[in-house]
Amino acid sequence: MTKYIDTKITDKETEHSLPVLDGTMGPSAVDIQTLYTNEDMLAFDPGFRSTASCKSAITYVDGDEGVLLYRGYPIEELAEKSTFEEVAYLLMYGELPSETEYAQFTDTLGDLSLLHDQVLSFYRGFRRDAHPMAIMVGVVGALSAFYHDRMDMSDPEQRELAAYRLVGKMPMIAAASHTYHIGRPIRYPRKVLGYAENFVQMMFGKPHVEYEIDPILVRALDRILILHADHEQNASTSTVRLTASSGANPFACMAAGIASLWGPAHGGANEAVLDMLTDIGRVENIPDAVARAKDKKDPFRLMGFGHRVYKNFDPRATVIQQSAKEVLNHLGLDDPLLEIAMRLEEIALEDEYFIERKLYPNVDFYSGIVLRAMGVPTNMFTAIFALARTVGWVSHWLELTAEPHGIDRPRQLYVGPTLRHYPK
Repeated sequence: MTKYIDTKITDKETEHSLPVLDGTMGPSAVDIQTLYTNEDMLAFDPGFRSTASCKSAITYVDGDEGVLLYRGYPIEELAEKSTFEEVAYLLMYGELPSETEYAQFTDTLGDLSLLHDQVLSFYRGFRRDAHPMAIMVGVVGALSAFYHDRMDMSDPEQRELAAYRLVGKMPMIAAASHTYHIGRPIRYPRKVLGYAENFVQMMFGKPHVEYEIDPILVRALDRILILHADHEQNASTSTVRLTASSGANPFACMAAGIASLWGPAHGGANEAVLDMLTDIGRVENIPDAVARAKDKKDPFRLMGFGHRVYKNFDPRATVIQQSAKEVLNHLGLDDPLLEIAMRLEEIALEDEYFIERKLYPNVDFYSGIVLRAMGVPTNMFTAIFALARTVGWVSHWLELTAEPHGIDRPRQLYVGPTLRHYPK
């Protein structure tokens, strides 16, 4: 039975009932689609903080309780028991794959993992010092020029093929953006290797040396990919969906998502954490850093604490913290940054200032340390984020294109000049 909420617009003295929509979990939503038609008024919600822009069955986030579910499965369980390929299948299709489905899925991704040889020439068009994310935006967008013969998005098979191509080719695209940057030959994927394994060997391998894959580091990277695969209607995912609503080709949609992710307020947070820990330098300097963070007049901020969505704790942080310890112990690294991070975490959990403001360590707090220990340069942190998030973007793109609702067209509250005429 549909619920309604009564609304009264005082300047018109009229009343209308708006339907209330219930999801399977989380808060209900007031359907305001008829508000403009009936009342000649708009809802005002800058940043869409209280607006559900779509219906989605992919990811659920409860920020108050610290819950993140992929298709109903807790992120902690997936990070412990699953692989990134299995999670990718889950996000795209809604269910965990059978052994046969998993084998077919990974086999298809392997078949489509190579980049067209002419695409590789695009890399040589960039300056060597170009940021990897700038290269990825350009290369992913350029893929639409190579697969325009299979771009009928009204055909489910062609949509699925485009999705596979994007997920399958992204490791080579991301790895090549690094090897080109440092002047090393672009390496090819090997079909016998898993998703994370292939990325690692393409990024770090050298043509004159046999690359030995470290299973501990590969597993840590696999967890990072799982943790970052999707996160509901964030800025980059919303960008992908908004772009897709116009009927744009999927490669252009993903390029738009990468560009959005590149913003420092979105995908660059773990890099900012590493810069902050480096600036602090030593455990002895932590009290001064904390005091500066509490001083409203001081521009210094402790990065990696709190989250726009999670109000108590980030469920991904516990997983990534454990990975950080495993990687550093495995490599035998005595990283002073980890010691600083651990001490900052203790403070966040005990200091009333942090407790009252719910400033707890989030996933970005530790992911930078893990990537740093693995030898990943800081300018590749966001590129790896994009590698992981591609499957989330693709899943949302598939969901939207399967049930199109027309082009998205947000409205505005106009505050500019009223009508005026050109002077004679």
